[in-house]
Amino acid sequence: MASNDVTISGPIGRETPTMSVLHIACAVLVPLLWGAQYAVIKVGLAVFPPLFFAGLRFAVIALLLIPLVGSLKKRDIGPVLLISIFMGGINFGGAFIGLTRSPAGIAGIANQLWTPFTLLLAWPILGERPSLRVILGVAVAFGGLVLSVADPTQAPPIVSTLCVIGSAVGLASGNVLTKRFGPFEPLKLFSWMSLFTAFQLLLLSLFLERGQFDAIVTATSSQWIAFGFTVLFGGITAFGIWFWLIARFSIARVAPYALLQSFFSIAAGVLFQHEPLTGALVAGAVICVSGVAFSQVSLPKAFSRKVPAE
Repeated sequence: MASNDVTISGPIGRETPTMSVLHIACAVLVPLLWGAQYAVIKVGLAVFPPLFFAGLRFAVIALLLIPLVGSLKKRDIGPVLLISIFMGGINFGGAFIGLTRSPAGIAGIANQLWTPFTLLLAWPILGERPSLRVILGVAVAFGGLVLSVADPTQAPPIVSTLCVIGSAVGLASGNVLTKRFGPFEPLKLFSWMSLFTAFQLLLLSLFLERGQFDAIVTATSSQWIAFGFTVLFGGITAFGIWFWLIARFSIARVAPYALLQSFFSIAAGVLFQHEPLTGALVAGAVICVSGVAFSQVSLPKAFSRKVPAE
């Protein structure tokens, strides 16, 4: 979920030799915001229907950003709309629905699967064949997730967990489509993707959910603060900092910091949602993140095959 903002980058800027203390602090702040967002979203979902909550979030983000970035080129409308279906609608729709009953910590772990899913989906879509290391990394990551979900003290509903895994597949698909149709201007892509996603989620909410107006009327200050956090901090602030970093450093240098998101989501769930901290949950997070990191190490090899020129 959070990490949808991680992956829609444009061309990477010139890399500087070392990361200063400020750069490292910012690189840690981004997964902190994304991880905390899981627990914060659950506050809002106590009253807001999930699709409506997610759609309203994107509508506000689009309202704030589109006046700053201008209009899309005509040739980009179709690709950005397609990307928004996966990276926006499926990703955030699945994540928000899953979070209605899944613990924030487990949702944060499951969402990390977007990285190996991206590498696997790049094979059929981009012709970039994954290495054996990537396949093994995916298997290890799934093993960690299964360990977390199988914890009897947590026992999240399987449907909720599958929704979060589905959101990771949507994010991964959006990643690959972004590479297939790009490059795009990152902020413009995010802004217009937010607008298209808002229409998708709000339309689905209209047909599938009830109580949207009542939620707006009865929401407490805590729920509106949670909504504001997802817009300003989990969305715009984290997104802006992330692209400020990757404009100065390589993706390979910055991306590993995103793996901290799982641990921050677990901590946020324990602190703010009073979710139990168990050995199985921590072990599952460590194993899952290790599998993801293992798959990321092989990124240059996994992406060694080029797409034939058309």
